[in-house]
Amino acid sequence: METAHGTIQTPIFMPVGTAATVKAVHMHELVNDIQAQIILGNTYHLYLRPGLDVLQKAGGLHKFNNWKGPILTDSGGYQVYSLTEVRKIKEEGVTFRSHIDGSKHLFTPENVMDTQRIIGADIIMAFDECTPYPCDYNYARRSLDMTHRWLKRCCDRFDSTTPHYGYDQTLFPIVQGSVYKDLREKSAEVIASFEREGNAIGGLSVGEPAHEMYAMTEVVTKILPEHKPRYLMGVGTPVNILENIALGIDMFDCVMPTRNARNGMLFTKEGIINIKNKKWADDFSPIEANSDLLVDQIHSKAYLRHLIRSQEILGAQIASLHNLHFYLWLVKEAREKIIDGTFYAWKEKMVKVLDQRL
Repeated sequence: METAHGTIQTPIFMPVGTAATVKAVHMHELVNDIQAQIILGNTYHLYLRPGLDVLQKAGGLHKFNNWKGPILTDSGGYQVYSLTEVRKIKEEGVTFRSHIDGSKHLFTPENVMDTQRIIGADIIMAFDECTPYPCDYNYARRSLDMTHRWLKRCCDRFDSTTPHYGYDQTLFPIVQGSVYKDLREKSAEVIASFEREGNAIGGLSVGEPAHEMYAMTEVVTKILPEHKPRYLMGVGTPVNILENIALGIDMFDCVMPTRNARNGMLFTKEGIINIKNKKWADDFSPIEANSDLLVDQIHSKAYLRHLIRSQEILGAQIASLHNLHFYLWLVKEAREKIIDGTFYAWKEKMVKVLDQRL
């Protein structure tokens, strides 16, 4: 993918920088240690804090947080979906109350496009409703139809406005439809008909079993055009990522590597480590011996366990660096295996290893 802030090689995992920061990770570490190609920001959170006035005065999110590469912004639809008790969905848009101070706000397809223009992301997402799991079929159908009507309004607003900071932005529509095959097929066909530069798949990884996620992804990827990037939103575990790459997905994001890191869960090439377990208390071997990440080599499992159990900030930093580095290694390795024609055999071997608890 080509963007105004650089080229993205897929498949790619995008570290989540919800509030203009990837938690516990410096920008120079994202560039030099993790080698991230693109990061996320979130419209809902950035709109509330620091606010659009500050971001516009800064010259957009790139200048505000000093990230030189591409940025993708989630439209805020998922966050609004999660505010079940404090939001109301209507045809016009969604009225919600801020989780910070309780103030009342309205998101519409139009003002969400305007907001993402001001934030200045390279890739911006259409405003949709993310349905919960489980979800009644009739509700999912009505929600899907509204999401499609909202998409038309998003595209009209996006196409009638211009970027704020002198570089092009791209709009991705989002396929919805819960876990219903006919709704997913309908949505994928509608989304493809808009002929945008890329397409996203939302409403998965919201509590449904993995086999249903894979089934819905397969349904959708058979319809969305192969020559355009396909982004599966909010996914997932290392195994989820490999299985969905096999189904034709190009782009992923998830809070899991950083959130789980802060709680002591490490993803490694041999399996999963809960660093809080007593078995690591006197293990002075490197965090991951076959890693080219410096902190993996110079710090021991015992030391990281001590930091995490003591709730030292450095523990969260080291563990977050490790997990993000692993996720970026995984998709880079997948790309190399795809290119040399050995991906499927490698994937089958890796999925058996990556879910193991060490």
